[in-house]
Amino acid sequence: MINKLDAALSFHQNALRVRGQRQELIAANIANADTPNYKARDLDFSSAMKSAMAGVANKEAFNTNKTSDKHLDGIPSSIGGGAMFRPIVQGSVDGNTVDMDVERNQFADNAIRYEASIIMINGQLKKMLAAIQGQ
Repeated sequence: MINKLDAALSFHQNALRVRGQRQELIAANIANADTPNYKARDLDFSSAMKSAMAGVANKEAFNTNKTSDKHLDGIPSSIGGGAMFRPIVQGSVDGNTVDMDVERNQFADNAIRYEASIIMINGQLKKMLAAIQGQ
């Protein structure tokens, strides 16, 4: 039963995970808008989602060393298709490639899509709950 529930929600679970990682990259771009020589990065959502659905782990996503046996093991992210540099729209004197208009648009678009995935998951859960309760 749990496996069926997990399978039913896995697409949206992976979508939320990839969208969350993309939101972090875009937020980092915005935070470094004034950092000299900072290169704006973004995530190719379609390739990252395909990798996440295939269960391919990104080995570089979580690379830590255990210094004590009491530390938890780091589990690599299931999100593949690592961060790529965004193409330069307008160059700057200090070498920074962050375009705040692009970043704000991408941030808002990604946030709306993240919220849409949450709404879809809520809808699925409500349907399952109604079926379980026999309504």
